[in-house]
Amino acid sequence: MAELNLKQIIDRLNAEFAGDTRKLVFWYDDKAEFEEDMQGVRLENAKVYYLQRDNQFYTKYFLERVDTATNYLIYAPFPKPETADNHLEDTLLYSKRFFADRAALLLADLGIDEKYRPLIEKHIKFWAEKKRAQRFYDLEIENYNETNILVGIMAALCFARTCSFEDVVRVVLTGGGLADNSFMAEFERYDLLDAFWKLCEQHFGYTDVKPTLEKLIVAMFVTYTAKYIGAELPKPWKMFQSYKSGNIIAFLDNLMNSVIYRETYDALSAHVAKSLNAGTVFAGYLPEDLVGCDTFLCIDQIIIKWMTDRLLNEDIGAKLGTLTIPQVCEKRQKMHFGPQMEQSYSLLDSAYHLITAAAYHCPDGFKAIVDKYRNTDCQIDSAYRRFYFAYDQLADTADFEMLRELAENIYTNEFLAKLLPKWNAGLVDGDSLTSIPAQVDFFSRHIKNAKDRVVVIISDALRFEVGRELFQRMQDAPKCVFAKLEIQLGVLPSYTRLGMAALLPHKSLTMTDDYQVLVDDVLCDSLAGREKVLQSYVPGSVCVQFDDMKALKKMELREIITGKQVVYIYHNQIDARGDKLNTENEVFSACQEAIQEIIDLIHRIAVSANTIHFIVTADHGFIYKRDKVTESGKIGGVSDKGAFVNRRFIVSSAPVADNGIANMSMGTVLRNNDPKVVSFPVSSNVFKVAGGGQNYVHGGSSPQEMLVPVIDIRMEKGHIETKNAEIALVSMVQKITNKITILEFIQSEPVSDTVKATTYKMFFVSEDNERISNEVSLFADSRDPDALKRMFRMKFQFKDKRYDRDKQYFLVVYDDNTGLEVFRHPMLMDLAFADDFGFGI
Repeated sequence: MAELNLKQIIDRLNAEFAGDTRKLVFWYDDKAEFEEDMQGVRLENAKVYYLQRDNQFYTKYFLERVDTATNYLIYAPFPKPETADNHLEDTLLYSKRFFADRAALLLADLGIDEKYRPLIEKHIKFWAEKKRAQRFYDLEIENYNETNILVGIMAALCFARTCSFEDVVRVVLTGGGLADNSFMAEFERYDLLDAFWKLCEQHFGYTDVKPTLEKLIVAMFVTYTAKYIGAELPKPWKMFQSYKSGNIIAFLDNLMNSVIYRETYDALSAHVAKSLNAGTVFAGYLPEDLVGCDTFLCIDQIIIKWMTDRLLNEDIGAKLGTLTIPQVCEKRQKMHFGPQMEQSYSLLDSAYHLITAAAYHCPDGFKAIVDKYRNTDCQIDSAYRRFYFAYDQLADTADFEMLRELAENIYTNEFLAKLLPKWNAGLVDGDSLTSIPAQVDFFSRHIKNAKDRVVVIISDALRFEVGRELFQRMQDAPKCVFAKLEIQLGVLPSYTRLGMAALLPHKSLTMTDDYQVLVDDVLCDSLAGREKVLQSYVPGSVCVQFDDMKALKKMELREIITGKQVVYIYHNQIDARGDKLNTENEVFSACQEAIQEIIDLIHRIAVSANTIHFIVTADHGFIYKRDKVTESGKIGGVSDKGAFVNRRFIVSSAPVADNGIANMSMGTVLRNNDPKVVSFPVSSNVFKVAGGGQNYVHGGSSPQEMLVPVIDIRMEKGHIETKNAEIALVSMVQKITNKITILEFIQSEPVSDTVKATTYKMFFVSEDNERISNEVSLFADSRDPDALKRMFRMKFQFKDKRYDRDKQYFLVVYDDNTGLEVFRHPMLMDLAFADDFGFGI
């Protein structure tokens, strides 16, 4: 421990003052090594007198006239003056001199070889402060040599937690600024600058007549860029390129991939890009030469601009090398700036798939249209949805406004304009309503004969393509053992009141003259009405609102479901947002939230209420277009004042006779003799209706409004989806130079209900899988939300043997529970103890 040095001195001093005879002891601390320490020293049988250079005469007077009884240690933080200049010389003749050599004490306490005394003495000021020295002790360096003594001092000064020069550089670059770096000021104060720059040359190949952190970081980024760019560097940049690219690449890779230092990397990258004018420089490069490089954000911006331009030209065959535009988006999203530019890449990928619809061809025949929509055409709606979901999350959309206009035009005028008329021509022709499963048969087909409890989740306006995404995500859920997606044809008009009624068991569906919907003569536009109908067929059943279930505790949730054979849960996220003027443009965000809410609900019920069978469906779908409906897209007034008028349908006693409007008997829809008629636009046009929004509509006849999903899901019984607490190596160490080495790890997430505490075993092996270190256990069990408090320092002791500097060795980490290898990190071993580092002492 660092304080032992001073304790040894105090013990010796107390021994000097033992006995009853008055004693004066002079201590000339030539280099003021203990000046700070002595401020708080208290001796057992003496007082400390602080001698100043200019108070010697008074001191003589004080000791020989004022206080002649007390023992005194006269401490002078300077060398003893020459005899001719020393007024206390004669006092010294009957007193005693004390000598303390901090360097000798340190060598002994740390176990450092005597040959390093000159190095310790050169930096002796460093050891004067207890906390500073303690940080050096805490590094637990083994087998001292010149390099690790110097690196250890630097690490202590900059609060690095391991004796690694890479860690020192990382802390210096990320924590102290480049121009007026506080850590570099400390290095200069303790005469370490030359050593720092020599180590930079040794590790990173950086050398300069006047080295600076600014030029060091530029050299690193330029060297990294040279490795991944597909063309030569600009000539002015080549002067910064280092010959030690491997160490630099490893260093910057560790920095950019670190959960702690990622943002700092971004800031350094932006700083260097600005210094080198990288945006302008790379604008002159071919994009295919940049696609593999992610040093600077401006490279992503250049590639994004190139893809935007290609898509504006509808050049869907454009490639960067062998990569199509979707493949470029996928590749770049996985690279460093991918998360930052995620929405731009997602938007471009969606735009690509929308633009392919510019050549859209709709088949003839209702069944063929349904089949093509289910298999491929629904993906155009998904692309449109994902486009705007990404677009709305961008802080600045100016660069994509022209692309938005193109996407909107293709979706409206090429896709919907071709699809909807053919759909409606097929719908009113012949047996279309019986050519695919119908919503009115939902209960008899899916619920009536179910042998186990089934939870039916009805999500208002969950159209087929949104349900398809939910289905795909459930397929990937670890605890989902079965998932099947079917399509069914909803009722017309495709609106909530009728759609919800059709999903209930029934003998009859009727619409009254005032347009109320009855199920077996029961009004069911409320939860109570629907539950009354459901319980008349299944006594052990219940209807619940999703919003009421959200706040329930586990036991309360279990009480609702236990003993029930059928549970209908009504979920309303999409329609609730889309149907309001002030929130209709949030409908695609609502779709994403709806998917996640349903997934979470399924998992929660499966775990808490012993239920494995779920069916997800919807009452209807919707059409959403971002551009406001023009007057040409609105259909004029209706003469029948008693009609039920909606933007997308009219129910009345007689058909609406107008171009662009189709009609169908309500008796055909309800399977009765109802004489009323439903009239609807054959396109995406709307009827003129006061109030509400116009971008989000439903009720009419289109695949988007009438085709709804039926997702049959079975979960693994009684399991909650969890994952192990993961760990990552934080220490930026590529080379082991000490027989005892400390590495830092971070637990990526705190332990929670879904993140399980995990034990990891770790050790080092050779290329031949020979263990070369001790095995240590890391217990990843922290629940602390602060990432810095989820750090672990692990100590590794290496075998006494000769290691080959040209071979790779590996840190391997195993999950202690499964015995499976989690990750393997390559290292070089350089345990040379000879002083071949070239530092002058």
